[in-house]
Amino acid sequence: MARHLPDDWENRYNIRPVLLESFVQKDRFNGTCYKAANWKNVGETKGRGKLGQPGKISVPIKDIWVFPLNKKFRVLLKN
Repeated sequence: MARHLPDDWENRYNIRPVLLESFVQKDRFNGTCYKAANWKNVGETKGRGKLGQPGKISVPIKDIWVFPLNKKFRVLLKN
């Protein structure tokens, strides 16, 4: 899927993604399949949710996993 997604996305939306992102609910899952597929855990959410109040946990805390689709993703995301 990750091999086909950049081409498909570019054909449909005229934008080529360089990084995939996924969220895994920490209290339910360990993210084992992401780790096995070479995704990188880059941290966790604060548990606020989109409309949550600052400093108050209103939704479960989730691990943030990313998978680069392009070796130069850091440079491309800075632009």
